Amino acid sequence: MMRQAIFLLWLAVFPAAAPLEAQEQAQVWVQIEARPTEAEADARARAYAELFPDVSGYRLASGWYGIVLGPYGPEVARLRLQDLRDAGMIPPDSFIADGRNFREAFAAPGQVRPEIEALAVPGPEPVPEEDPAEPAPEADAAGAVRVAPPEAAPTIPDETPAEARQSEARLSLAERQELQAALQWFGFYTAAIDGAFGSGTRASMAAYQGAQGLEATGVLTARQRAALLDSYDRAQAELGLETVTEEAAGIRMILPTSLVRFDRYDPPFVHYAPLEDSGVQVMLISEPGDQGTLFGLYDILQTLEVVPPEGNRERSASSFTIEGRSDRVASYTHAELRGGLIKGFMLVWRPDEDERMARVLTAMRSSFRPFGDRALDPGMVELSEEQRRGMLAGLEVRKPRQSRSGIFVDARGTVLTSAEAVAECGRVTIDRDHEARVVLADPALGIAVLKPERAMAPRVTASFRGSEARLGSPVAVAGYPYEDVLPAPTLTFGTLDGLTGLEGEPNLRRLSLEARPGDAGGPVLDGSGAVLGMLVSRPQGDRQLPAEVSFALAPEALTARLAEAGVLPRMSDGGGALAPEDLARLGDGMTALVSCWD
Repeated sequence: MMRQAIFLLWLAVFPAAAPLEAQEQAQVWVQIEARPTEAEADARARAYAELFPDVSGYRLASGWYGIVLGPYGPEVARLRLQDLRDAGMIPPDSFIADGRNFREAFAAPGQVRPEIEALAVPGPEPVPEEDPAEPAPEADAAGAVRVAPPEAAPTIPDETPAEARQSEARLSLAERQELQAALQWFGFYTAAIDGAFGSGTRASMAAYQGAQGLEATGVLTARQRAALLDSYDRAQAELGLETVTEEAAGIRMILPTSLVRFDRYDPPFVHYAPLEDSGVQVMLISEPGDQGTLFGLYDILQTLEVVPPEGNRERSASSFTIEGRSDRVASYTHAELRGGLIKGFMLVWRPDEDERMARVLTAMRSSFRPFGDRALDPGMVELSEEQRRGMLAGLEVRKPRQSRSGIFVDARGTVLTSAEAVAECGRVTIDRDHEARVVLADPALGIAVLKPERAMAPRVTASFRGSEARLGSPVAVAGYPYEDVLPAPTLTFGTLDGLTGLEGEPNLRRLSLEARPGDAGGPVLDGSGAVLGMLVSRPQGDRQLPAEVSFALAPEALTARLAEAGVLPRMSDGGGALAPEDLARLGDGMTALVSCWD
């Protein structure tokens, strides 16, 4: 950091004048001081040379003498200036100079005057030439040369804080960014990788030093930097983190190539399958589309087994992020819409690998780069209808264990359903997307009451019939006979055949109506649209009843239990018969899909 600041200082002090016109215009300096006489400027330059190896001096167009650090590119100069100002090592009014105001040098660029030279940081020792008398490598019996193992690398001497600042100041922008990336990899740094050693980077360095049992100075010594980077390199090599360019998808990013391998294209995905038993999967996302396509993808991805429902969800007008977690799988998904193209990625791993995969995810997120004006061609892979059924581009869709029907009984979305629909469920949803909790379960009566976690707004709420229906009158059950396969409920028509069960049960009504298991919990409507019962599951036993025999719980039993649960149901005395399409509209509006998930 100190080294960077020194270079910035030079850049500011020596604006290029005629003697410097041959230098690249992109070079700048950090000017730290200006003195009215050469003698004063020379004395100050010698003082700064004790800290900075790249001090120079120029006579300025004003006649004064400037002291500078550099030269460097503009971005590096900015970082040097910021670092040295923050460290209090240069005056606060130091600035970046472009050199146009410089005249002749009184200290040549990159050098100091002879009397200061002894204070400069010594360069590397010259490498001795090979001794010609050195014996040739020894060969074995087969003629192969045996090469002696290399000597261990010399131990890097430790540094004082002042020496650490000086060695840090000599780091290039790329080296500074690599240190930030290493600190980020090990969880000490969370800000941008910009090479600027500000307060955030200093705090992360101090945290790293503290974790290693070192003095937390906030400035890494050369030895500490080498140890950090060595650990970083070894961790990256273990995971095989490499930049992968997927031309067909138009995505470039770092992937853990030691954990995954390319598997196949299934638009809109590029699949990378686990290597051996790593348990890691990567899917690159690439497809043409608009905001509607993006939002549709957001909804569809949450139906996948590898995207558990628990976890944070964020969606904006042009991007979304989905985090999923269960005891078996964790995943992170991000996608964004730019210029009519949707691109993103998904990382899937086992929860017991959280610590390691957090580092992989950091590398993937920071390196994700969509490029080009193309996305995966949806028709590049032929799939049969059988292959597509129940699958999303080759991924297993998460499905509920079972789905049944329910009845909306108030304006906030409270649902009455069968007790069997929610028995032993890990979680329950209403209409696929709304999480719900069971607030009443009465196995003896065979009902359950659900409340959505967030209020819903059903189009229709049930009105329960307050008077007895006439035997033989037409009825209809609104329900989801094929569970969650169809997008909306259907009506099944029949007649009211009995006012009790087969054994005389007063709470049951017998119907002549052929229902399916998914219809259970749905409303049984009379011709006016009033609810005269809730369909129950067919009794299980040795006797096989005819397919057209079904049963419903009587409305008075339902309303009494709802009232005990704090739900005041609407009542109706019936009315004139509705047209079939109006009856269908009522049934569709008041019938809920209740899904039970493991």
